[in-house]
Amino acid sequence: MEKIKKEIIAERFQKIQHHICEALEKEDGIGKFKTDLWERPQGGGGATKVLTDGEIIAKGGVAFSAVHGPTPEKILKKLSLEEADFFATGVSIVIHPINPMVPIIHMNIRYFEMSNGTYWFGGGIDLTPHFVDLEDASYFHKQLKAHCDAYDASYYEKFKQWADEYFYIPHRKETRGIGGIFFDRLSANEKMPFFKLLSFVEGLGYLFPNIYCHFMAKNHKLPYGEQALKWQALRRGRYVEFNLVWDAGTKFGLDTNGRTESILMSMPPEANWVYNQTPESGSEASKTLELLKKGINWIKD
Repeated sequence: MEKIKKEIIAERFQKIQHHICEALEKEDGIGKFKTDLWERPQGGGGATKVLTDGEIIAKGGVAFSAVHGPTPEKILKKLSLEEADFFATGVSIVIHPINPMVPIIHMNIRYFEMSNGTYWFGGGIDLTPHFVDLEDASYFHKQLKAHCDAYDASYYEKFKQWADEYFYIPHRKETRGIGGIFFDRLSANEKMPFFKLLSFVEGLGYLFPNIYCHFMAKNHKLPYGEQALKWQALRRGRYVEFNLVWDAGTKFGLDTNGRTESILMSMPPEANWVYNQTPESGSEASKTLELLKKGINWIKD
């Protein structure tokens, strides 16, 4: 099977990081990403770019990493892998907007390889609106379906269901948002050769700014009041709960002695928890909660 060197994949992923940051800065108009270069003592390192106090973005992180070394015992056991050295590279993004009418968004693309020949790609993108807008939800899923369909007609439905299951908060019995697509441990086969699979993963990275800049431009001037900000803080709290309790990427980063600040860049600038909070019946907040369920077909036509 023909494939390219892991270092080349890392270089290509880092170019995606630069592309995304440039697009987000341009759309925001004021905010600028600050770069934090870091090294992992056990091998490798990365560049975490963070934007705060922008015109549209309250806090956004676009992190690149390429780390390597002996695979930690926790990872070997969790993933049922034979002992060998590992290499992992990826780009991870979380954006928290100022205006609660603009959604939170997350994306991740990653490549994992071991010295014994084992390798795979993983990734995903999901949208977490503070208030679910059906038109926005449809747009988001149509973009993802078009990208998936260009590579494999089975991808969208399969990866959407995977996202519904993955981005779920069991202790709340609700999804984190309106889902998206999620995939893991994808390797090449006759139907999907290595370079086509790499193209699919990279394409998701390049699709990200197109999608999010659309929401930034469309929604950031929509009016909102104090109640919307209070609800935004609660939804950010749910985001924190998922990332700290359930997210596999957070656990992988911590288990491989990744850089804590970069791993936790996904945390919002402010969040809140209110005891036994229940939105008023018929309110937009209440309608949103009713839509935080698995298996919804967001594409109606």
